[in-house]
Amino acid sequence: MVEKPATYDEMFDSDGKPSAAFENYYGWISSEDHKELLRKSQEAETIFRRTGITFNVYGQQEANERLIPFDIVPRIVSGREWSKLCRGIEQRVRAINAFLHDIYHRQEILRAGRVPVDLISQNEAFLPKMIGFTPPGGIYTHIVGVDLVRTGPDEFYVLEDNARTPSGVSYMLENRETMLAMFPDLFAQNRVQSVSDYPKELRRSLAACAPPACTGKPVVAVLTPGIYNSAYFEHAFIADQMGSELVEGSDLKVVDGRIAMRTTQGFKPVDVVYRRIDDDFLDPLNFNPESMLGVPGIFDIYRSGGITIANAPGTGIADDKAIYSYMPDIVEFYTGEKAILQNVPTWRCSEPDSLAYVLDHLSELVVKEVHGSGGYGMLVGPAASKKEIAEFRKKLTARPANYIAQPTLALSTVPILTKAGLSPRHVDLRPFVLVSPQGINITPGGLTRVALKKGSLVVNSSQGGGTKDTWVLEE
Repeated sequence: MVEKPATYDEMFDSDGKPSAAFENYYGWISSEDHKELLRKSQEAETIFRRTGITFNVYGQQEANERLIPFDIVPRIVSGREWSKLCRGIEQRVRAINAFLHDIYHRQEILRAGRVPVDLISQNEAFLPKMIGFTPPGGIYTHIVGVDLVRTGPDEFYVLEDNARTPSGVSYMLENRETMLAMFPDLFAQNRVQSVSDYPKELRRSLAACAPPACTGKPVVAVLTPGIYNSAYFEHAFIADQMGSELVEGSDLKVVDGRIAMRTTQGFKPVDVVYRRIDDDFLDPLNFNPESMLGVPGIFDIYRSGGITIANAPGTGIADDKAIYSYMPDIVEFYTGEKAILQNVPTWRCSEPDSLAYVLDHLSELVVKEVHGSGGYGMLVGPAASKKEIAEFRKKLTARPANYIAQPTLALSTVPILTKAGLSPRHVDLRPFVLVSPQGINITPGGLTRVALKKGSLVVNSSQGGGTKDTWVLEE
């Protein structure tokens, strides 16, 4: 049994027939025994549990380590659709990197009046210590996650940019491994592009950004806050897949003008550190003096050319949600072209007229913190109670500059497998982008997050969402 979707569905057209991308797959799933598919779904959960793919949920006192639900019905994107998305993603990522270089050097976009000066100077993600410094290879955003939503056949919007420490790539890779193990024949039948090269490409991309002090084969390490971090599984997974060391701040120290890691043979210099620690905790000598997670002096070694930090400190300003609202201007300013991928219309609550509109329409809008992530600190107006809206109104009125608002988009749906059959659920997509002096590499797929609750628009795993394997077909 297939439940008819209320909004644009990627598997079915308006007549209920399978779309071109899903046609072959739908022919297969329609002929499968439903009970057997449910058994396969349970098998997938067992695989994930055995592998230990969990995440931590902050703010809960019990059982805070969870398994992210995985749905075995893939999200399928045609080769043609993917090619168009890649052009838009590459254009946007190039513009972000150019924007970061500019605001830490000549600040021409501010001089031109295309972005307000105080949006940079008063932004907590702006790092004055980066002014005048160019990272090795001129790359600020080595790893980028661009969150996309779809509202129609050719209508894709960027929901947000993740330029600090984008997460989720381990789930993209493990989702694919699980599907390959359970349905190997489907991949050849559907000509699905592979994502398995991502760890190799990540290491190659990071090594290409080695600092001036590197004299041999670049040594790459993954810097984690430790086992209590919500994404620790991913940190360990990435290090293992790249064949790199997983280190904590206490494993590193300054030795002879370099950052070196502790090994059984003594301390060994590190050339590139893929850090999963926020700027503020990176170096207690230069930032938060109370940080126990970072490495004292690493920022000084970085500025002197002794190490590469990926992503570069100070990149967080590029995924600030207030800056996001200027991205069409930013893309045009640095590329001379109109943005291929459009933004979701956005009201900046720091502006009195916009704030007045948002306060009058809270029940219709999605309101987000400018530095928020993971679905925390946001209001989904249509799904909120009168009490929740009233409480959020107080927070918004007290700190309007801390928020932006967007309309509630009719996100596309992809069916999930339920006990009753296939049922549509809203999805988004996070493609992963690697940037180095050698070029931009976009993995053919990404992480599809799915709102498992019927009618819900919140796909974040911390808010009850799940994931799907994302198939990009060959053209």
